[in-house]
Amino acid sequence: MNMNTQTHKPTPAAGATLLVRGYEVVIGFETHAQLSTQSKIFSRAATAFGAEPNTQACAVDLALPGTLPVMNRGAVQRAIEFGLAIGAHIAPRSIFARKNYFYPDLPKGYQISQFEIPVVQGGAVEFYLGDEKKSVRLVRAHLEEDAGKSLHEDFVGQTGIDLNRAGTPLLEIVTEPDMRSSAEAVAYAKELHKIVTWIGICDGNMQEGSFRCDANVSVRKPGAALGTRREIKNLNSFRFMQQAIDYEVRWQIEQIEDGHAIQQATVLFNPDTGETRAMRSKEDAADYRYFPDPDLPPLVIAPAWVDQVRAGMTELPRVMAQRFVSQYGLSDYDATALTQSRSTATYFEAAAQACGQPKLAGNWITGELARRLNAADLSIEQAPVSAAQLGALITRIQDGTVSNNAARQVFDALWSGEGTQVDALIEAKGLRQLNDSSALEGIVDTVIAANAKNVAEYRAGNAKALNALVGQIMKGSAGKANPQQVNELLKAKLG
Repeated sequence: MNMNTQTHKPTPAAGATLLVRGYEVVIGFETHAQLSTQSKIFSRAATAFGAEPNTQACAVDLALPGTLPVMNRGAVQRAIEFGLAIGAHIAPRSIFARKNYFYPDLPKGYQISQFEIPVVQGGAVEFYLGDEKKSVRLVRAHLEEDAGKSLHEDFVGQTGIDLNRAGTPLLEIVTEPDMRSSAEAVAYAKELHKIVTWIGICDGNMQEGSFRCDANVSVRKPGAALGTRREIKNLNSFRFMQQAIDYEVRWQIEQIEDGHAIQQATVLFNPDTGETRAMRSKEDAADYRYFPDPDLPPLVIAPAWVDQVRAGMTELPRVMAQRFVSQYGLSDYDATALTQSRSTATYFEAAAQACGQPKLAGNWITGELARRLNAADLSIEQAPVSAAQLGALITRIQDGTVSNNAARQVFDALWSGEGTQVDALIEAKGLRQLNDSSALEGIVDTVIAANAKNVAEYRAGNAKALNALVGQIMKGSAGKANPQQVNELLKAKLG
């Protein structure tokens, strides 16, 4: 098959059955994380996104004669932080190489990268897929510079070149082929995204290209040698990532079953059609003619520097999740959910400390708050209800001031900006729960006298009849009665 004219579309109806029928899916990832430095990896040019084309490309980025690259210390520190976060080996000595290829937006004619000795070696990323704990081994993470960008949309019959990205610092993170489904691949990518944003080495903005994933996908019969892989480039959303991998797996299986051999290639995913399309044959390392960069000395990282970076690092998400379990009595599932981002974890701890009820705080955050944030497409940093306000509301639930239903009304008012003080809103809306036993007794006696049938059924052993009586009492108290007290009073009076 001519890989540049591939148009065959596999039958979509087979779905998951086709993916597992006699074939094992094998997936590895290469992820480019743009490091959060203010300047480029080998020059002082800015890295800010969205500048006018070619306004952030200096003489070094343009590879003008006589210029020399100078290593950005901040980029190296971020690589060390990542290595420590995933339990990798930090190479005390690593070297830079020239990766030679021609492309219009690569002004040097080569890319400065690391080949034989990367700065980060080994390590693993652990995550949950449902209730199952998974671990993906990493081969390496190496420092390199980004290329520029070719612009086709605004030019009729021509291509524009924007070199603002040329020289932007990247950490390329390479896994072993350990993943066996698109769902597992997406779960890995989300966990990696969480790690790099949590420790602050990358802003994780996939739309702006700060976090770009390439998936190497192949299929094989169980026990057979690894199949020929095809690399899906530049997947910029988790949803497209899963769609692209699922399509590619179906396509490869159909090719094999039709008697065709899979050819190694680089492919692109078209989200409009849901298909992958071959872009070029896949290069191997030999095609790039790597050789050590003569302008850059070896990168030497002293053990004292690694120790200094380790001492200054923030608590990692997996460590924090374990602490939440032991310190707050949360389940593993809830602790993992509450450490999906630093902002969520910070919000939870503030709310838990404000109310002294960590389990309830966790339930509200993963339940009502998360639902509203998703519906409004807001991040937790943008939540109209602060952690302190939520903590105050939970305190009023626990001390019996308001019922759960009333608490949701107060939450509504906080969310919509009707007020900022929980107690003031409770009073203004008349939501204070009736806890006075003497006041409740009159309502209870009235309901018992008016509902002889339900009383008789309850005394005859029908426990559900009590619910009908409770409902009448709640109605009689305009919803302000404490349900727990109502139950206790009714049971005492009915014997």
